Amino acid sequence: MSETSSINGVIVIDKPAGLTSARVVDRVKRLLPRGTKVGHAGTLDPFATGVLVLLVGRATKLCEAMMDQPKAYEATFKLGATTATDDPESPEQVTPAVRAPEGSAVEAALAQFSGTILQRPPAYSAIKVDGRRAYDLARRGDEVEIAARPVNVYRIDLVKYEFPLLDLSIACGRGTYIRSIARDLGERLGTGAYVTRLRRTRVGRFTTDEAVVPDVLQRETIVNAIRPAQ
Repeated sequence: MSETSSINGVIVIDKPAGLTSARVVDRVKRLLPRGTKVGHAGTLDPFATGVLVLLVGRATKLCEAMMDQPKAYEATFKLGATTATDDPESPEQVTPAVRAPEGSAVEAALAQFSGTILQRPPAYSAIKVDGRRAYDLARRGDEVEIAARPVNVYRIDLVKYEFPLLDLSIACGRGTYIRSIARDLGERLGTGAYVTRLRRTRVGRFTTDEAVVPDVLQRETIVNAIRPAQ
């Protein structure tokens, strides 16, 4: 039996801000025996933190099933401004003459994002448009039109509101963009909005409580971080 054939399961990473999901995968691959398959079950944007489930060995075959698992997020939206990327990765554009919405208006608007909703993914996303990644087209200055699609938001709770910042707890299904919720909420309130902070706290049964930061992983001990996939 080869050395790689016995290394199977998941590594629950607590991704720090500033790293792409692909970069985390590359780091882990270098610590495992040559030829070990490694993938991830759901991209986190570079600015986002939290649970990134890495699939190792035969567990990579479970990628689609893992991506179908419900996810939970903690997010902060900033009202009264927008960005091209709907996150802090591009310059802020202040919405002129904005009045702070009442808390009741914010809660009423948030209620419209609960359940099965039609959502348009961000222009800066990995969605393919005519065979090209949308973010490549957007960065080139092309107008990007992506059709809205149904997604499931199981719960969206207002945790704290002190204009212009809005803290939320969100549970949702596959394909849901928190950046799109921020963008659309800002449009409904007439203020504009974007995500300033995003942390994924759960993917299925895997949570931040059992996650490890990439910097603590070492070649000699990484197998101890591998958990059963099911």
